[in-house]
Amino acid sequence: MIKLIVSDIDGTLVPDGSHEMNPELLDVIMKIRENGVQFAAASGRQWASIESIFGPIKEKVFYLSDNGAYVGCHGRNLFLNPIDRETVMDMVRDVRRMEGLEVMLSGPDVVYLETEKQEFVDWLVEGYQFRVEQVPDLTMVDSQFIKVSIYRETEVEEYTRELREKYKDRFKITIAGDMWMDCMKPGINKGQAVKLLQDSLEIKPEETMAFGDQLNDIEMLEQAYYSFAVGNARPEVKATARFQTDTNVNDGVLKILKLLV
Repeated sequence: MIKLIVSDIDGTLVPDGSHEMNPELLDVIMKIRENGVQFAAASGRQWASIESIFGPIKEKVFYLSDNGAYVGCHGRNLFLNPIDRETVMDMVRDVRRMEGLEVMLSGPDVVYLETEKQEFVDWLVEGYQFRVEQVPDLTMVDSQFIKVSIYRETEVEEYTRELREKYKDRFKITIAGDMWMDCMKPGINKGQAVKLLQDSLEIKPEETMAFGDQLNDIEMLEQAYYSFAVGNARPEVKATARFQTDTNVNDGVLKILKLLV
């Protein structure tokens, strides 16, 4: 019996950077919950962005945000995994010296940027629905940080090879799509967050269903017996998942969940 469903958001439920989701999915999630099944959204997004997508049912969904660095639900932070500040600042200084990259620091509730590109900030606010604070100097921000995100308009994986090699032992680093490289505390990922939730709710991997499309979803899929790659997923994700469904734009996740109603 399925007791927990976990899904990625960007590229799995919605197009990257969007907050428009098929409203039928919200109805199906509520029907599934009536049968005693929990639902969790696992994303590189901050919790406020996840909440904006699931608005009408936001109190009924667990948030595994910032690639597992934040685990909570509406109005409650259950588990937080801050990164060593010195490591964060070293990364900030390195990214500043590299052309074409933007760095974003995620606190528990706000993301901080020192970019002068207003269109980039507007996209984060309007597209992702992030809570954003622009600052003149990231190294002067007085906050805990749970994730460092490196952004490039395209081909971020290729243009961050040097950073990944340098920081591979100081961060958990993952590629999230063509635009983002996310860095968390070592040992932190979506799979670890799913296990934390499973242990808390006394739910087994054999009672868990998960959906994803990108490299940062692999550990999460490994934590669920009923693991699904959407049709538009990367080859590495399809190789990890036991099952496959339709693409995100064709409501692949919704088609599977409707079978459980």
